[in-house]
Amino acid sequence: MRCPYCGATDSQVKDSRPADDAASIRRRRVCPDCGGRFTTFERVQLRELMVLKKSGRRVPFDRDKLMRSLAISLRKRPVEPERVERLVNGIVRQLENSGETDIDSGQIGEMVMEGLANLDQVAYVRFASVYRNFNEARDFGRFLVELSEPKRENDAADEPGDKPA
Repeated sequence: MRCPYCGATDSQVKDSRPADDAASIRRRRVCPDCGGRFTTFERVQLRELMVLKKSGRRVPFDRDKLMRSLAISLRKRPVEPERVERLVNGIVRQLENSGETDIDSGQIGEMVMEGLANLDQVAYVRFASVYRNFNEARDFGRFLVELSEPKRENDAADEPGDKPA
């Protein structure tokens, strides 16, 4: 591991332990050249995921980019970082377990929308405004109306033949 202080290509591991989420390993390292100490994290990666952008480009999936976009949506919101970490871990796990290596960016966006809807409504609207490309205040209004309408599954009262004569 390259030292972030002096750039030396070798470092020594002084301590290893599971991270808080138990899905990664936290390692304390020291650089033998400059004596700098730093921490690294290792995660299991089941397969190399590629994201298919709307433009047709393929780019490697970036977990940190997902975390950054969630952090922007959740800025100044009362949501614990552990819950955000669990959301990201869940999305990544779903993507890895899908069996696909090429993931459509829209699929990731919908997973984030679903997760934010359950996590924080304000962050959900913030993310939706960028994801769905709101251009004017009217777009927000329509989205908020959709959000406030109760979800209707197959109501038995709406089916013909079930109404009293």
